[in-house]
Amino acid sequence: MSQQISRFSIIEKLNLNKGQTLRPPRFLVVMGAIAALGISLPLVYLIIRTMGIGGEQWWEFLRRKQTLEIIFNSVAMAVVVTLLSALIAIPLAFLTVRTDLPGRRFWAVVTTLPLAIPTYVGSFTLITTFSPRGSLLQTWLAPLGVERLPSIYGWPGVVAGIALFSYPYLLLSVRAGLQGIDPAMEESARSLGHNSWSVFFGITFPQLQPSIMAGSLLIILYALRDFGTPSLMRFNSFTRAIFTQYRASFNLNFAAALSLMLVLLVSIILLLEYQARTKAKYYSRGSASRRKHQLIRLGSWKWPALAFCSLVTSLCLVLPIGVITLWLLRASDPLAVLKSILPLTLNSAWAAGLAAIFSTLFALPVAILGVRFPGILTTLIERSSYIGFGLPGVVVALTLVFFGARYAPWLYQTMPMLVFAYLVMFLPQSVGTIRGSLLQVNPRLEESARILGHTPWQTFEKITIPLVRPGIISGAALIFLTAIKELPATLLLSPIGFRTLASQIWVATNDAAFVDAAAASLGLLIVCTGLTLVLISQEKYRD
Repeated sequence: MSQQISRFSIIEKLNLNKGQTLRPPRFLVVMGAIAALGISLPLVYLIIRTMGIGGEQWWEFLRRKQTLEIIFNSVAMAVVVTLLSALIAIPLAFLTVRTDLPGRRFWAVVTTLPLAIPTYVGSFTLITTFSPRGSLLQTWLAPLGVERLPSIYGWPGVVAGIALFSYPYLLLSVRAGLQGIDPAMEESARSLGHNSWSVFFGITFPQLQPSIMAGSLLIILYALRDFGTPSLMRFNSFTRAIFTQYRASFNLNFAAALSLMLVLLVSIILLLEYQARTKAKYYSRGSASRRKHQLIRLGSWKWPALAFCSLVTSLCLVLPIGVITLWLLRASDPLAVLKSILPLTLNSAWAAGLAAIFSTLFALPVAILGVRFPGILTTLIERSSYIGFGLPGVVVALTLVFFGARYAPWLYQTMPMLVFAYLVMFLPQSVGTIRGSLLQVNPRLEESARILGHTPWQTFEKITIPLVRPGIISGAALIFLTAIKELPATLLLSPIGFRTLASQIWVATNDAAFVDAAAASLGLLIVCTGLTLVLISQEKYRD
């Protein structure tokens, strides 16, 4: 009888609390506020630094030929990269989802794996293979009298270096869109006498536009934020110009001005991406969309299709692995070279591991406040956590360089400063995964624990954390994978003498020490591929 009364009282209290917003625990608000203030610091300091430029100087700087060239180069490069990525990704998605392509499941996997290759690693392999003199191709063609190849630097190199290793973003989006289209409309069109081409352009392609737009905007964003490929390919984009302005000029205000311009441009792209993603949610998948699509028979077209898949795989996967292996075999002692990167691998894992741990610690309260305790303050904290996603790595690094050199010299070029930069840039990734897991947990479980006498901290420790553990693990792994590939922040903020795989690749490539660059690239490629496969396997297991 007492148990029934106790259960009744709990239910009664739950019903009384229904519809009411509980006050968030103080320790969550404090941690969330610290995270929001810390992430906002680079942007605020960037604005203050830019205000040091007078009005006339600002307009003169904006109208300069070099500034206009940087803006044009960056925007045009992002558009061309996206178009090339679309020419690769859309046919691949259609072939691996809707046709009877031989081995289409195999091609679906291998054409996605270039996502694990950092663009600067891919650019390094393109340079060593196709550079004008001393490259592998030029060496092989030397007996035929070829002393110099057309230059890969500039537009050709930067477009190929980014597009060939970022197209999987669009590929995954289009494949998901193809799998969600109701096949009944296509079947009806075929029954009315339309051929495969007219069905695709009249029925399928219009329904793919939200997926194509979302994936394309991600690639545009990636191209604008990328630093390694424009630097290696000597292309004057925003990121390379900001880095050069910082290294070559004593007036850092103009570097800050360029950084703020890039932040505004990236923010516009982020807004467009958010709107496209929001619209895509309205395309529901009913029971009809779960029906199997009728595979299109390629017939004699299967040979060109296989050639296309083979070409993409060769350029984006086989070539990087093959070039890295070939350069390692050219070393006098390949095993000694591989052993030499072990400290770099440990350094990379240490820095990325700290980034994953601290980012997750601060992402937890931010996600919980946003989901469980909606309000003006908590919403402001959650929205502030996404500021870092609009700040490219080179911008975050330079703002922290400015701040550390002037206000916190004891933190400049220390591990805490580097980890803080990672936290600013990658915290939204963990917030997003934890938020997704938290939305799947019934809040009544936490309310019941509070009613039974548990303190907010005990509820957080015993109820919330165990229930959102999958999101915590996925978010931490994603941050580790992203941080270990980060280049500009690592170059500018690492402690003196602290080398990582990413910084070793950049320095060795600039010094034409291709054996050292190949060894570091192989180490990074193994780590990134392993983590990518682990994440994919976990997702399949949860499904």
